[in-house]
Amino acid sequence: MKLRLDGRLPFLSVTLSFRRKELRLDNVLLDTGSAGSVFRADAVDELGIEPEKSDRLRRVLGVGGSEFVYSKRIEKLAAGDMQVEDFEIQIGAMDYGFPLDGIVGMDFLLATGAVIDLGTVELRGS
Repeated sequence: MKLRLDGRLPFLSVTLSFRRKELRLDNVLLDTGSAGSVFRADAVDELGIEPEKSDRLRRVLGVGGSEFVYSKRIEKLAAGDMQVEDFEIQIGAMDYGFPLDGIVGMDFLLATGAVIDLGTVELRGS
């Protein structure tokens, strides 16, 4: 799948599946510096994802600081022809000063065996 460069940062579209609903997000950052995949709570709201007592709360750290997120298992996370099922994502405020629906991190990239081709600016499965 072709990546979109915005300010020299790679963005992609993903589809999340949760409780038999699907949602496509088109403004998701591809970040090899992020261990996990995190999504903005407002962006996934229409899927009905909400914190529950059984969800794990965590504090995540990044270049922009830290924030609290909760973990949620979703049925599927897909990007192009790559997908993972029964996948744990993080949900948070993601107030980083620029519009962003989520971040796809190394957890997804490793699980799918993704290849980032900077010559063609594409992401594909191995």
